[in-house]
Amino acid sequence: MSGGVDSAVSAYLLQQQGHEVVGVYMKNWSKNLPGMKCPWAEDLADAKRVAVKLGIDFRVFDFETEYKQKVVDYMLAEYQKGNTPNPDIMCNQEIKFKLFAETAFEQGAEAIATGHYAKTRGDELLMAEDENKDQTYFLYRITPEVIAKTIFPVGDMLKPEVKALAEQIGLAVAHKPESMGVCFVGEANMKDFLAEFVETKPGKIIELETGTELGIHDGAIFYTLGQRHGLGLTQGLPYYVVKKDMDANIVYVSQNLNARKLWSDQVKLRDVILRAPAEGKIMARIRHRAPLVSATYDSSTQIVHFAEEQKSLTPGQSVVFYRDDVCLGGGIIELCPSRT
Repeated sequence: MSGGVDSAVSAYLLQQQGHEVVGVYMKNWSKNLPGMKCPWAEDLADAKRVAVKLGIDFRVFDFETEYKQKVVDYMLAEYQKGNTPNPDIMCNQEIKFKLFAETAFEQGAEAIATGHYAKTRGDELLMAEDENKDQTYFLYRITPEVIAKTIFPVGDMLKPEVKALAEQIGLAVAHKPESMGVCFVGEANMKDFLAEFVETKPGKIIELETGTELGIHDGAIFYTLGQRHGLGLTQGLPYYVVKKDMDANIVYVSQNLNARKLWSDQVKLRDVILRAPAEGKIMARIRHRAPLVSATYDSSTQIVHFAEEQKSLTPGQSVVFYRDDVCLGGGIIELCPSRT
């Protein structure tokens, strides 16, 4: 129970279905950042209030050390390589559906449940009823063994229905705003977050086509391919980040949306996890809430070929595979062969 409406309603639904429910808050982060107080104490209090309202037992699992090692350190290492990792995916893989699951099962749980928008069928991971809220993109690395013992109570509901039910049963979190920051850290600006842990220095922003120096950036680590905002450039049309040279600390930009370095029809993956066979024709999602696109996957090369070129394919992000409504797995983008 994160202190949000989705997990609160999930606990209520499980209770109504006759399950013996134990609410658990995972304390994964408590460090305040400049200008932003970590919301963990408030979230814990909200989760406790829901547990009291529902009359269920409540526990706290402290995974702060493991979260720093498995999620934050991984994220920092990826950024230092010039990649743009997804901490939510790693948090799900290492904390929520591994460490939390193992601890819960050790304490006698028969199954775990979360407020994610997804569904299961046996050990299969399925897309949620609410296509706009579907979170299988973040869950693709969860093992079938854990999925078989996982319940997603709101997976068959639309988000407005979840909020309406929370209000109907008098949950104080019914209209609590959603957290949009780093997993468990809160509304932290990624630049501010990174600046707490890595040393950076200013560098040049250079126009790709002309080699002209356009400005100065705070550190190449802070920028991601395809990024448009936060460059501080005011010369006419907006510029997009199309390349980074981490060794030279240079960010290359272009005003051309059709710049070759912004587009690619294939990517090579690493750390591929397949929940089901994905060879041949599949549908793929290149980022959360991006539309599914037609693709083929070659397991021998770990290369995904897209039927149409895709914009801003970014090393460190994930490509997730689907067939119908079943999430087959996916992998992390290593490089874009046609763009390098």
